Formats: sequence, C-alpha cells, structure tokens
Amino acid sequence: MDISSLPNARPGWLRRQYDWVLASADTPQAVWLLCVFSFAESSVFPLPPDLLLIPMILAHPSQAWRLASLCTITSVLGGFLGYAIGYYLYASLGEWVINTYNLSSAFEKFQQGFAEWGFWIIVLKGLTPIPYKLVTIASGVAHFDLKTFFAASIIARGFRFYLLSGLLWWMGPWARHWIEKYLGLFLVLSLGIIALGFVAFKYLG
Repeated sequence: MDISSLPNARPGWLRRQYDWVLASADTPQAVWLLCVFSFAESSVFPLPPDLLLIPMILAHPSQAWRLASLCTITSVLGGFLGYAIGYYLYASLGEWVINTYNLSSAFEKFQQGFAEWGFWIIVLKGLTPIPYKLVTIASGVAHFDLKTFFAASIIARGFRFYLLSGLLWWMGPWARHWIEKYLGLFLVLSLGIIALGFVAFKYLG
C-alpha cells in the first residue's frame, strides 16, 4: 500500500519511522528488536512492545500469531528477570526502578494485594496498561510462588498479545488504513495509554 495516496498522509519524521518499521518487518533485526523490547518491558524498560508489534502485524498479517507467540514467550522470560530483581536485588536495582517511575507508595500498596489475591492479581494487572515490570518486581519482593507466577504470567501476557494480534489480523487492511490515516493521533493515544497505566498504578494500586 502506498501511504502517500491515503487522505491526510503527510511526510515527516513520524511517518518515516513508521515506513521504516514496515519495510524492516521481514528482517531478522526487526524480530529480534521486538523480542528485546518485550523482554525488557517486563523488568526495566518503560515502553511496551506494542509500538513495534502493531506495525509489524499490519505489514504482514500472516505473521500475527508467530509475533504474538514471540512476544508472549519473551515477556514471560523477562518477567523472571523482574521477579529476580524483586527477590534478590530490590534494595538496589529494584528500588531504583520503582523510584525512577515515582511509584514507591503505590508499589507498597500493591504488594499488600498479594496476600489476598495472589494468582489473580498477577493475571488481572498483567492484562491492564499497568507496566508489567511493576507486577513482576512486586512478585519477587513478595516471594510469590514461582510456579504460580509462571502460570499467571503465561495467561496474562498470552491473552494480551494474542488478543491484540488477533484483532489486527482480523481487521487487516481496514486497521492499517485508519492507523496510517491518523498516524499522529494513534501515536498520541498509544503514549496516553502508557501514561494512564502508570497513573492507574500510582493512584489505584
């Protein structure tokens, strides 16, 4: 699809980056970068892999399920790193991560939920825009059962990535048309959802 033919398509830095992601979607580098984003987002990195996953699926819908699987696997593996940070390194690295996002008071409140909700708090928080790294670090601090943590992570992250990928696969060209038509608005909304996740964690715990 030639995006220059779409209504309101304008040249600029944002569209050039979007075009680059689409053009690079077939390369091993793009897939590796997606995996790195997904892994790191579960422990320290602030941006979700969706920012790469969405344009990559739009470029090649047939890859939707493969990319969803890769995101799920690497996100769960990254969750183990977040768990280890909370379990072994909270006094240094873990606390630094929490303080970096100015979420120390909300983090303490969130930890209290483990005693009552356990498995379900991981599943439910993992499905929301709340940064998953905060869930994984809190699980480690609480010394939450590792097998239960693993099962909850598979459910939460798998549902999240497969749902998103399935919707993009199903909507196909229609989704690509509207995202490209309103690319700037789409980026603003995406960043807004990320910010909303941090705000929700801070004030709702």
